Amino acid sequence: MLVDTVWYWYLNGWFEQQTAQTTAGLRPLAATSPRALVHLPIRADAQNEPDGAADGWRPLDLVLLHHSLQFAPSRWKELRGRLGPGRPRTVDRPGTDPDADRDVSDLHHRENRDRLRQDIHSETLFMTGRARTFRDGAPLFADIARRGPAQVFNHRGEHYCLTLRCHCCDRDLHLGYSEEWPT
Repeated sequence: MLVDTVWYWYLNGWFEQQTAQTTAGLRPLAATSPRALVHLPIRADAQNEPDGAADGWRPLDLVLLHHSLQFAPSRWKELRGRLGPGRPRTVDRPGTDPDADRDVSDLHHRENRDRLRQDIHSETLFMTGRARTFRDGAPLFADIARRGPAQVFNHRGEHYCLTLRCHCCDRDLHLGYSEEWPT
C-alpha cells in the first residue's frame, strides 16, 4: 500500500511480496508503452486494515505513465469513474534495452531529466517519467519482493526497505516490505 504521510520529505510504500512483484513487472510496461496509463488500484488493500487517518496516513493508488502522454492528473477522477472492472490480459515484456547499462555518473548532472515526477490527485499517486526512469526503478520493487521476506524472517523487529529517488522538487519514495500493516 502507498500512503501519503504527515512527514513531508518522503512518501511511504509498504508492499507485500505479490504486490511488489506486480509493480516490478508493470514498470517496464509503462516504460515501453508511451500511450498506456498503468493503474494499480492498491489503495483498496488498505480498506481492511486499521485506520491510519489518525496517524496522518492517506492510502493511495498508483498510476505510472510516460511523460509524452501529457495526461493531466486533474482529469483522473472523471476517468477513474468511467473505468470498468477490466479484464485480464497477457503482454510480452520488453527485452533488455541498450541504454540499461549506461554510466550512472550522468544522473548527477544538472541537465539530468531522468527522474520521476509525482503528483497526488484524487487519492492517487501519479509517477511520470521517461522510459529509463521506469526501467531503473523496476529492480527496486523486485528486490523488495525477493529479499524482504527473508530479512523480516531472519531479523525480527527490523524491516527491509529501499529508496526510490525522484525529481529534486518531489519527495522520494520509501519502499518497504511488509506482510502486514505497519504500526
